[in-house]
Amino acid sequence: MDCVVTGGNVKVLAKAVHSLSRIGDELYVEPQEDGLALRSVNSARSAYACFLFAPLFFSRYTVPRGEGFRCKMAVKSVQSVFRSLVSLEKTVEKCHVQLDEQKNRLTFTLHCKHGLMKTHNLSFQDSESLQAVFDKDTCANVFSAQPRLLVDTVVHFPPSLEEVTLSVSDDRMWFRNHVEDEAERSKAMLTELSLASDEFDHFAAGSHCSITFCLKELRGLLVFAEATCLPISIYFDEPGSPVVLSVTDSVLEANFVLATLSEEASLNKSNTKRARSPTPPPPDDFMNDDMDSYLIAMDTSIAPGPSISAPPLPRFTNSTCSKQPVALNHGTRSHSEEDDEEEEEAVQGPPNKKFCSLLFGSVLPPSSQVSTQPVVTQEVLASDSEDEA
Repeated sequence: MDCVVTGGNVKVLAKAVHSLSRIGDELYVEPQEDGLALRSVNSARSAYACFLFAPLFFSRYTVPRGEGFRCKMAVKSVQSVFRSLVSLEKTVEKCHVQLDEQKNRLTFTLHCKHGLMKTHNLSFQDSESLQAVFDKDTCANVFSAQPRLLVDTVVHFPPSLEEVTLSVSDDRMWFRNHVEDEAERSKAMLTELSLASDEFDHFAAGSHCSITFCLKELRGLLVFAEATCLPISIYFDEPGSPVVLSVTDSVLEANFVLATLSEEASLNKSNTKRARSPTPPPPDDFMNDDMDSYLIAMDTSIAPGPSISAPPLPRFTNSTCSKQPVALNHGTRSHSEEDDEEEEEAVQGPPNKKFCSLLFGSVLPPSSQVSTQPVVTQEVLASDSEDEA
């Protein structure tokens, strides 16, 4: 392959490389008879981008006939060739790109003013053809707008925002930041912008729905579209189906295919995060607790109403006095069994609340008295507790 880019097209090529760097870490180069294809895909295979430059984009474009050649390289190495876009536009007159299959080298030669030449020899690896399967012509929702409209819209979202939700109706489109269901509403900030249909060059909403996709890739295409002053077209069907962002001109075509969040996946993701989120530990407020409230709770749990059969063993909770009914309802058990339960509770329970339970449990009568004597009253517990304090 041997091609030459001149004039303002050098900046367009540089902008395309910078936009692809927002998608993935590798750049796929595929010279074709109908033009030069530059592609990239992210590691999760959820975002794909392709730039196709027609032969008319170059002042000279030659490719060998026969079997096509494909290669890939680190996108950062190509991005370093067009590091400064401002100086590139002022100093570079043309860019010569040459592919040497024998030496496994892709050479970029920048012809600058005053006869200065900069040569970059980049190594590459052979690769398979990278192509996403999509048909944007069959999408129910088709929109087209100038890049400035979308740039002024996404500028209201913080750079750290990962996902954005797009909703459409018959005459309006909404952009809002995507907030997870488990996020704290008091700390989450919701930003929503509404665009009327007359602000678009083309507005056809065949299906009223909302889709959620990554904002990073959209920003990358907006940088390219704004630099080239080309309108952006948006194609999508429903949640879970990919959304296609397209920029088309007579000498180039760019397509960004982004995965969207399906409603079922969003629900499963929310439920999974809720299941995995740990339960916050109870506050350590033993020193600030009211002693009377503990005594009232002890009296309520120690003196249950009459029943024919003994209640089942309750599960361990963080309640201060949940273990006292167990000790009283099973008063015929030996001291060793009660000691074993106290040791097991010492392992499971929070330290401060366990200490409070043991404090009140220490004033209980021996097990031999529990079976023959009535249940102790609140006054006894209050007296012993005050003495221990």
